Amino acid sequence: MPPLLHPALPLLLGATLTFRALRRALSRLPLPEHVRADPLRTWRWHNLLVSFAHSIVSGVWAVLCLWQTPEMLVEIETAWSLSGYLLACFSAGYFIHDTVDIVISRQTRASWEYLVHHVMALGAFFAGIFWNSFVGGGVLTLLVEVSNIFLTIRMMMKINNAQHLLLYRVNKLLPWTCPQPTQRQVFDRVRGLQLVARRANTAKNSLTI
Repeated sequence: MPPLLHPALPLLLGATLTFRALRRALSRLPLPEHVRADPLRTWRWHNLLVSFAHSIVSGVWAVLCLWQTPEMLVEIETAWSLSGYLLACFSAGYFIHDTVDIVISRQTRASWEYLVHHVMALGAFFAGIFWNSFVGGGVLTLLVEVSNIFLTIRMMMKINNAQHLLLYRVNKLLPWTCPQPTQRQVFDRVRGLQLVARRANTAKNSLTI
């Protein structure tokens, strides 16, 4: 008899509730004066704080997943790892939380493009979570979260009317100043670094014998 509940459902629920709890905790932090004066800016500020936290964790996590399983760079449909699977559940929980947050805060009309993005992202993640396909593709899409760290900082500074600061101008240019390697170049670099690490471990072990 097939199970009534998919094993991933507790993971999704746990991730969603974790982001909800984070949202409540961050809402207790002091607000900049300019943000505090406007309820809409206040909601947007808290929303971006959660997004910022997700970008940091998922961006770093995605890089580590590709380090551990570089096959995901070329076999986006079939490559699978437990870390990548958990990352998909983690990020799906964030998108579920953010969708609910937008709806209950009555920001649906103002944030409709985010809802469309979330639905599309959830569709991709659910393919990996429930059917074990395109887990590698989901991890690859989460590399975007690395650049979203800078984007979120810029958006928060705009909400706080801090565009005049040097940090804003530097942050605006930083993600675009580095040359972007191709998928094959990334794969070769990861493989090369892994071979160097393995050779170093082999040499170390031979010295200790």
